[in-house]
Amino acid sequence: MNEITKGTSSDGESGAKRVPAGATQHKTAGPYSPVLEVRADRIVVISGQVAVDRDGNILGSTIEEQTRATLANCSKHLKRAGCTFADVFKVNAYMTNLDDWERFNSVYAEIMPEPRPARTTVGAKLLREFQIEIEMWAAKPEK
Repeated sequence: MNEITKGTSSDGESGAKRVPAGATQHKTAGPYSPVLEVRADRIVVISGQVAVDRDGNILGSTIEEQTRATLANCSKHLKRAGCTFADVFKVNAYMTNLDDWERFNSVYAEIMPEPRPARTTVGAKLLREFQIEIEMWAAKPEK
């Protein structure tokens, strides 16, 4: 499987994004930031990614396996653009079964660094047997 580049920040911020002071969210919220401020002069956008290898084979049969494979594909594209997950400020996730919310969040929270991106998750009918599709917006760090 592809290597996942999480990225880290000792102060909870990246050079391109930060959670505004005083921003809070309800205690039942998932692993995401409610709002982020972003320096948007170098935006990187990743189209919807799924759990698929280069030959078109579906990777994984559970939501956890497909989430890991999907995030690995996202990580690969971010890396090519000079970014890591630490640079991502917005995620849109599409799930075939919203009953898998907690299982998806468990993997997502393990991989996505703080401050986590703002996120929208919706139920959707996806192609083939895909259970999750994820698109990302990142702010490329300055060199």
